[in-house]
Amino acid sequence: MPLIKRDAAQDSSAPSAPKDAIAEHLAALGSPDADSRWRAARALGGQSGAVIALADLLHTEKVARVREAIVTALIRTGDRASVEALIPHLRSQDAALRSAVGDALQALPDGVFPFMQALLADADSDVRILATELVRNMRPANATNLLVPLLEKEEHPNVCAAAIEVLSEVGTADALPALRQCATRFASTPFLPFAASTAIARLSRTEG
Repeated sequence: MPLIKRDAAQDSSAPSAPKDAIAEHLAALGSPDADSRWRAARALGGQSGAVIALADLLHTEKVARVREAIVTALIRTGDRASVEALIPHLRSQDAALRSAVGDALQALPDGVFPFMQALLADADSDVRILATELVRNMRPANATNLLVPLLEKEEHPNVCAAAIEVLSEVGTADALPALRQCATRFASTPFLPFAASTAIARLSRTEG
């Protein structure tokens, strides 16, 4: 799936369609014809009343372009229900769907923020890694406040590496102690101290 354009999140106030048209599109989501489902999903973007139906279809849809249309429709709506509909698919075994959902959630940094602590504490390390990516478009202070606690307690080196990469790009100097601590804890994992030292050098330039 192609990346979701981040400016799509700005289109969350789409004009309301006539009720009859919305009902027709909702019915078409259940069509056996993929083109009909695709057109319906596209038409329902920005319609908060369609989120439940779109979310239900996303769980079963197998056609890639229809799934893409559903994800785009949910991001155009951009409310809490849309975020809640997307988050479970971070666990999808389908890499394309997982990637598209990750891109969509990155485009909704304020919407996903309330869910971040739970995602960063998820039992699945792959979910924690994906969650670090969702921080990239957040304000630097929010990114730092989310990733520093993760870095302080995380035991999986790949999760730490993902957090360090994001902190290096969007963090603040407040992350420096945690980065130094992480480099010490993982001294026997060569790539982590190196990544941490790079992040420390970048963020040190912003200190003060």
